[in-house]
Amino acid sequence: MGDVSVAKNWRLPVMGDVARLAGVSHMTVSRVLNEPDSVRPETRERVLLAIEQLGYRRNSAARSLVTRRSQTLGVVCFDTTHHGPASMLNGIVHATEEAGYAVSVASLRRLTADAATQAVQRLVHQSVEGLVLIAPQAVEAMAFVRALPTTLAVVAVENALPTVTSVSVDQVLGARLATEHLLSLGHETVHHVRGPADWSEANGRVEGWMTALEANGRPVPRELAGDWSAASGYAAGRKLARDPRVTAVFAANDSMALGVLRALLEAGVRVPEDVSVVGFDDFPEAAYVTPPLTTVSQPFREVGRQSIEILLGEVEGGAARGASAVIPPELVVRASTAARRR
Repeated sequence: MGDVSVAKNWRLPVMGDVARLAGVSHMTVSRVLNEPDSVRPETRERVLLAIEQLGYRRNSAARSLVTRRSQTLGVVCFDTTHHGPASMLNGIVHATEEAGYAVSVASLRRLTADAATQAVQRLVHQSVEGLVLIAPQAVEAMAFVRALPTTLAVVAVENALPTVTSVSVDQVLGARLATEHLLSLGHETVHHVRGPADWSEANGRVEGWMTALEANGRPVPRELAGDWSAASGYAAGRKLARDPRVTAVFAANDSMALGVLRALLEAGVRVPEDVSVVGFDDFPEAAYVTPPLTTVSQPFREVGRQSIEILLGEVEGGAARGASAVIPPELVVRASTAARRR
């Protein structure tokens, strides 16, 4: 009877067991398996010893039969036509695959309660072990929360949702860095082309811009509305070009910043001699426009890594809901900003 009891309780070791025994993270174990040269020798040896002691074998098909686990994580995302959400998705998929898991993605054309519910149900039927939500619009994102099974491990990206662990970039800090950079160049104030009001990232950038101006005792101009597109940035730029008091502009993403640059160029306003311009995101083309764009770089790969690290802590380690993580962005200074002309 003792043998039967042991057999019933026995299970194959998983990556979380290796990580706990070696005293490292899931991602470190994954790097030892996939990119061993990227791990310090002493850490690598500790992980390999744990693998040997546990008899860990990365055989997803065999493990699924024994443990009834799918070794698959799900991702629900919306509007990956924009650089930010698309890059977030890229970082998450890369981190998931690096951790030795398969990934199933449900991409929504419209973020509605019905679409959210159907996406979650579809992934649950695929037996995903955990779920990442990329839903930047706070009100609509609540539809995901209502559709989630209470037993499913979930991490939200770029949105703070009740009862859900989140991983996000510090949008307020990024906007402050952009605004304070322009103020440090001697500009009296900074005009802002904002993103859509129902996006949490856009609202965070507005908050950071206003906070920086108020903290420095500077006037806060009325923001100009945009929708993330270059066309909306161009429309805002045409208005700004007609105001001779404008010497500095912070656009809430790089696409709108490009539209501002085009409008200023057409109006005969020189950048950065007459007006300095800063964007947000640091998309790949930012360094190659004329002039090269000063912008705020978002660490999309790090967001993906931490999202999956936290999710696997719940999935493999049985950890309780983890603490939410906020990751700082970085200001990248290029030739589109300069000291204000006296």
